[in-house]
Amino acid sequence: MAIIERPSTTAPAVLPTVPSAAFGALKRPVTVSSGWRSWLFTVDHKKLGIMYGAVAMFFFIVGGLEAVLIRLQLAAPDGKVLNADLYNQMFTMHATTMVFLFVMPMASAFANYFLPLQIGARDVAFPRINAFGFWAFLFGGIFINMSWFLGGAADGGWFMYAPNSGPIYSPSHGVDFWALGLQITGIASLTGAVNLIVTVLNMRAPGMSLMRMPIFTWMITVVQFLLLFAMPVITVALFLLMFQRNFDATFFDVAAGADPLLWQHLFWIFGHPEVYILILPSFGIISEVLPVFSRKPLFGYPFVVFSGAAIGFVGWGVWAHHMFASGLGPVSVAVFSVATMAIAVPTGVKVVNWTMTIWGGKLSFPVAMKFALGLVILFTIGGLSGVTHSVAPSDTQQTDTYYIVAHFHYVLFGGAIFGLFSGFYYWWPKVFGKMLSERLGNWNFWLMVIGMNMTFAPMHILGLQGQPRRMYVWTEARAGEGFFNLGFWNLVASIGSLILAVGVLFFLINIFVTARKGKQAPADPWDARSLEWMTSNPPKEHNFDSIPTVGHLDEFFHRKYSESESGQLTQVKSGEEVILDLEKNADAHIHMPSPSYWPIVLALSLPVIAFGLIYSIPVAMVGGAIALLGCYGWALEPSTATDDEIDPPSSGQGKEMVHVG
Repeated sequence: MAIIERPSTTAPAVLPTVPSAAFGALKRPVTVSSGWRSWLFTVDHKKLGIMYGAVAMFFFIVGGLEAVLIRLQLAAPDGKVLNADLYNQMFTMHATTMVFLFVMPMASAFANYFLPLQIGARDVAFPRINAFGFWAFLFGGIFINMSWFLGGAADGGWFMYAPNSGPIYSPSHGVDFWALGLQITGIASLTGAVNLIVTVLNMRAPGMSLMRMPIFTWMITVVQFLLLFAMPVITVALFLLMFQRNFDATFFDVAAGADPLLWQHLFWIFGHPEVYILILPSFGIISEVLPVFSRKPLFGYPFVVFSGAAIGFVGWGVWAHHMFASGLGPVSVAVFSVATMAIAVPTGVKVVNWTMTIWGGKLSFPVAMKFALGLVILFTIGGLSGVTHSVAPSDTQQTDTYYIVAHFHYVLFGGAIFGLFSGFYYWWPKVFGKMLSERLGNWNFWLMVIGMNMTFAPMHILGLQGQPRRMYVWTEARAGEGFFNLGFWNLVASIGSLILAVGVLFFLINIFVTARKGKQAPADPWDARSLEWMTSNPPKEHNFDSIPTVGHLDEFFHRKYSESESGQLTQVKSGEEVILDLEKNADAHIHMPSPSYWPIVLALSLPVIAFGLIYSIPVAMVGGAIALLGCYGWALEPSTATDDEIDPPSSGQGKEMVHVG
């Protein structure tokens, strides 16, 4: 535990170099606030959020390159860019990377960074478990992609249907790396879910009731409950697959009397809640962005909260609409058709609330607002095409065609990813203290909008014309004629993918330019509404000098504005003045968690165990020993430092003494 002794001053705090008993044999002084060790051993939720985001962005680039290769293969007849086997690996790893290694961890990046700030907390409930979750995600992602260099990647699609995923049809170790790597990232998701749920339930600022929490915090909380119940289902499925491939089990073997549909049920019971795990964080982000740039409170706050919870609940009852072509029978098909129609209702409620928030507002259109509006429009298109899947005959005809690809990319790219980009531009000044370039951001936005629609809109036509999802090559002789010519629309989609890639490149350029010579962000650049803006940019290690007492939804806004006798809003304080008020009443003792390397040790044991299960059981035993060592060291790590291990506090105004243990 780090204990920060603050003098009564408004001068900015400076963390000195102090020794850490938490590092065991590592007795050299470590810098809490800077230096590579402060990142490697950190348990600070903000640094972990930044690292989640950086790694997820790297995997986004990897997944994007995989997508471009797929589209180059299909741009012209008789494509030679990829052979059939490599094409199967490419589309499998593209989907796996985008779902499990980009959207989910990028949502975790936002959740880790902003959820404690939005509820007025100084950290998460279990900081070291939080660090363990990040390292488990990183090692799991690396492990999955190691398969590219060790005989080939997984090739059965991200859904990995049996029996195609079995050792007979996929004899390389690619599926083993996929299954075990997802187990590791699943552990990260589960630990993160428990951590954030406990944080929300137990660490809210005084006065912050559940119905005063920001919508982003609400949506993240719903997602954590979905993860808590969905991840064990896919974990069971992955264990069964791993035992079938490596220990001669027969869970999906028809010859042994088993049913391959067992895998489909287990996968989609996880897989459809997973869709909402991916999209709800972005719903939360734009529910923060739209009111700020509409200069209005969110319309129907309780409806947005309860519709989000309803989506999480009803989402468990629609999984079999992915299986209408598998012969479930008319009763099951009817039940899941009705459930699929029903889940459109709470989703539609959100769209109405967002529209009414914008309606009549004093709108401004920075890039964050543009991406938020893009989500509303593009997700609505994807949602409308999704409703067609509630009609069983239509769904059966569309199954495994490019119509499905078009639908879920409008939902997940036009929805989830556009929401994440809105969050990038909105919260970048909070995280890094600099404003992203609006000029480059506009190029980023418009190229992504044009590229996305050019890529995925033609796929509706391709799918309705019968092009299968997993066709690696097509011939001119079977391309058709006129408006429905498959060659023309495949070429348009492929050109669109390149435009989309250029749009993402503009975002990366924007990051680079901003880091080098970006404009410093003011304390309250957007005239924001929620609690995370009631501290410096970027926030201090302890987030708030004094924990704010919450009296309203949109507490920060209500501290800046009051209502006059005539009912008009009048600004009484600037954002900077509100932040200075907190600093003037700084807490004398601030307790912060100490750095630790044991989460890394424990997380590193997981890929070692996985390697052993694939290649050599003794190696797995070594991994188990590392895991025991990590647990032992973690459990015995001292909670406080002895006095002789602490450097004398630096003198002078604005200094803090940090006891690390």
